[in-house]
Amino acid sequence: MNHLREMFRIAPAHNDHHVAIRCGLGVGVPLLLLLAFGRIDLAIFASFGAFTGIYGRNEPHRQRFGHQLRAAALMLAVILAGALTSRLDPGPWDIVAGTTAVAGLGTLATGFWRLRPAGSLFHIFAYAAISSVPNQPPLWQALLAAAGTVLFALLLGLSGWFLRRHRTAWEKPERPRFSPAQRRAIYVDAGQYALVAAVAGSIATAMGIGHNYWAMVAATVPLVGLTVRNRIHRGLQRILGTFGGLLLTAVILLPGLEPWQMVVVIALLQFGAEMLIARQYALAQVVVTPLALVSTELAHPGNPLLLVSDRAVETVIGASVGMAMVLVQHWRSRSQHQRRRGRHGGQSAAADGS
Repeated sequence: MNHLREMFRIAPAHNDHHVAIRCGLGVGVPLLLLLAFGRIDLAIFASFGAFTGIYGRNEPHRQRFGHQLRAAALMLAVILAGALTSRLDPGPWDIVAGTTAVAGLGTLATGFWRLRPAGSLFHIFAYAAISSVPNQPPLWQALLAAAGTVLFALLLGLSGWFLRRHRTAWEKPERPRFSPAQRRAIYVDAGQYALVAAVAGSIATAMGIGHNYWAMVAATVPLVGLTVRNRIHRGLQRILGTFGGLLLTAVILLPGLEPWQMVVVIALLQFGAEMLIARQYALAQVVVTPLALVSTELAHPGNPLLLVSDRAVETVIGASVGMAMVLVQHWRSRSQHQRRRGRHGGQSAAADGS
């Protein structure tokens, strides 16, 4: 019962509505503009560009601006890589290989640039989703849509600075150097992200499931957390929240919404996701799941039931792979610790005997 209470505990709010409003506007306004211009084919690029607003949640304005600039540069690089890969007509295994590289390199970048959220979950999602889209618009148009959305997100991030009541000091934060142990930890994290992404993507591809990158995204979720218990909880929360979110997705998609209605729903879901993501991960996934699926349906209409089933299966695959990695790493660390204790104990006994 203690585990259940901990897993479903809701943390206190911390001005979450501020970032939720910024992120909701950051994705909703660009998508409505694209819809007005009849260029909904550019929606996927704008949607991922809007992820810039997720970074630097409650930081002072100067620190948030620098944080989001680094996040924007990385996201635009990933979007460009995905768009270029798509033009090579990649197969499912090619996408797994490319996404694995993005998982490792993205984690290195977020680690050394001190980005929060850490890891490469968003970059895995962006690269794989974009590289999977055939017959893309001209590259300059795709990048223009992404860059315009990024710029809008940066402006929203600075918007509070123009209000005296919310303004913070414009001071450059100190960034202490990494210790050797911290650098080593970043490289280890990058290797783990790449490994779980490769394994989960390979399983999903071998099973012939569409959207194999959803498994790769889910596999990285349990890698975030301070303790083994926290990480396992996140994996279970991902699964439970996704299944709840699939029910909400069915309610949203089955009536057959108009494109403008889907854009409004996406903005509201993004708002809800940012309200919950730092407080209760399972509840956040109930909102994040339809957010991802409605966005996919808006950009490339298909069979909603197939989307729902793919998401369910791949989430279980990915989260299970991620939790297995956490447990293997935990058991490995314990066995190494026990061996060290055994060696020290033997040395102490030898010293006493001498």
